[in-house]
Amino acid sequence: QVQLVESGGGLVQPGGSLRLSCAASGFTFGTIWMHWVRQAPGKGLEWVSAIATGGGATYYADSVKGRFFISKDNAKNTVYLQMNSVKSEDTTVYYCVTPGYDFWGQGTQVTVSS
Repeated sequence: QVQLVESGGGLVQPGGSLRLSCAASGFTFGTIWMHWVRQAPGKGLEWVSAIATGGGATYYADSVKGRFFISKDNAKNTVYLQMNSVKSEDTTVYYCVTPGYDFWGQGTQVTVSS
């Protein structure tokens, strides 16, 4: 069965960095795109970033472009989100998802606060 497990969230000061990880299992990880999305309480879902199968193509929402960087290690079945220069508005729960949002992890909470 498909399983996605995020980790790496926590409390970080504004301007700081954090790296999120998502370990995948139950499907052929190297053959599909992976996405990160986020959703704050009371707000809609926001797509954050996507990475192509081999990792050669990456895409970002304007709100995170130049600050966040997505990568994947197909040998480890893991996708990462490097978050730099974080802002208070980045505070929310982050999820890794498969295309079409068919499968989600449990999410990892990121809190940006001094």
